[in-house]
Formats: sequence, C-alpha cells, structure tokens
Amino acid sequence: MRLWVLVLLVLCGLNLYGQPEEQKPASPVVPPPEHTGPDPSRLRLVTGVQAGGYLASMLALNQMWYSDHPRSSFHFHDDLPDWKQLDKMGHIASTYHIGRISAKTFRWSGMNPRRSATFGSLYALALLTTVEIMDGFSAEWGASVSDLAANKIGAGSFLLQELAWEQQRIGIKYSFRPSGLEQYRPDLLGDGFHENLLKDYNGMTFWASVNISSFLDAGSSFPSWLNLAVGYGADGLLGSRSNPETYNGQPLPQLERYRQWYLAPDIDLSKIQTGNPFLNNLLSTLNFLKMPSPALEYNAVEGWRFHWVFF
Repeated sequence: MRLWVLVLLVLCGLNLYGQPEEQKPASPVVPPPEHTGPDPSRLRLVTGVQAGGYLASMLALNQMWYSDHPRSSFHFHDDLPDWKQLDKMGHIASTYHIGRISAKTFRWSGMNPRRSATFGSLYALALLTTVEIMDGFSAEWGASVSDLAANKIGAGSFLLQELAWEQQRIGIKYSFRPSGLEQYRPDLLGDGFHENLLKDYNGMTFWASVNISSFLDAGSSFPSWLNLAVGYGADGLLGSRSNPETYNGQPLPQLERYRQWYLAPDIDLSKIQTGNPFLNNLLSTLNFLKMPSPALEYNAVEGWRFHWVFF
C-alpha cells in the first residue's frame, strides 16, 4: 500500500505543472522551429517543484507508514514469490507513470524531448529507490532486489520508447474490480473500497496497452485513440505466498491460487483532444487507467471466459 500512497502523492503534485502531450501531425507542412533551450524561470520552477515533491513525499510516507513500524539495520528481503508478482507489476507501472508525468513537466520548461524523458525517468527511479532504502531499514520488510529491477523496467520502458519513437506506443495501465475476497482478510486486503483499491491484488489487473495506429503508416484511417491491451492478474490470494487456513480463529475457504491473462480493447486518453488545455492535460494524466471494455480471459482453473464489461 505504501507504494500506491507515494504514487498518488507524486502524480497529484506533478500534474499541477504537466502539460498535455503534443499531437504530432501526420504530414507537417512547416518544419518545427529550432529548439532554443529551456526557459530559465520555468526550469527553476519545475526543478523546485520536483525537489520539493521528492522531499515532501518521503516525509509524508515516513509519517504515514514507516513511523508505526519497528526499525532495524539495513537488510534485503526476497519477496519475488509474493502475490504472483503482481506487486512487481505495481512497481513497473509506478515508475513508468511517475517518469512520464515528470518528463512532461520538464518539457513544459522547454527542455528537449530526449533530455526531459531522461530526467523524468531518473526522477522516478530516485523516488522508488529511496522507498527501497527505507524498506531496507524496516524490521518488517527489507530492500528487494526484484523491486529494484521492476523499477528499472518501468522507467526504462518509458525512456526507451521516447528515445526510439518520441512517443509512447505501448502504455502501462491499471484497472480494478472488487474481488469479494476482502471479506476474509480485511487486515491484508483492505477494509472498504478505498483500501481495496490499494491492497487487494485479487482485484488488480495490469495492462500493456498498444496504440495500433502509431505502428501504421501516417495516412492510415485507423482511430488514433483505439488501443489493444494485454492484461495480467491473479485470484485466490488470501496471503502473499500461501493461503492460511484460519483468520482470527475462523476457518478460511481453501482457494486455488492462479494467474489470469486478458485481451481487450482500450482507449488512449492522451489522443483525445478537447480543445481545452486543462481537460487535455487531465485526460493525459488519467491515461494510467485501463478503460472498462469487453475482455477475453484465460486462466488455468476456468479456461477461456468472456466478459461483456471488464474493469
């Protein structure tokens, strides 16, 4: 949960200065003006906001989370087998989107696309690496090598796409639906919908959303906003590595733990232009959410399933 608290704090702060992503015309008539470098006053503002956001986020996270848990000497903990690796997907999605929004603020300052993408990715890595260091000094957790690797994958997936294509053709997204399992372990899976969103991995799905039109010729009539997404989730998780037999002295259902794979259409909100800069910026920021749609699912327990509307 502490990871999601950090993400919400950072995204809300950075979005104040993020600008809507520019839409590249299919066939420009006039070449863009030569880049003249960042505006000094905007760059100072962005740098100050990002540095202040980093410090404020770490202080808030320490107060909201770590201060209530015992400390220890720095150590590592292998949590790769936990939660069918869905927590790793959370790290990938977090660094991807923090890097994406951070890069937008640097672009607003006038920094060129490659450099802004690099600084945005480094900012995301710095934030999540600090969280791992704080975990390392917590007696209940520990720094995780697999978390560090997932952070690099998330930041790298954003940066490499910017360097190769100067756009995000494959976005990483998140969706949630109530699993119904939180009733058995409210301490672990959340007590109430607002906590379930952050803690119940059974209801989370992470997606790789591919913008098809970006891989087609410039003259293609394929809708620029229509994506195809591949999703990953899991179900039957009443514990991180295995399910306990009882909770507070009451027997728990013996559920099979299994992975789920999905294929579904999606909407790229960053491609929708409303004519209102604020709305464009809001839609671009909300592009971390997978839109509800029909979906095809496969899992080892039930085989193939079709959902008319899947969240």
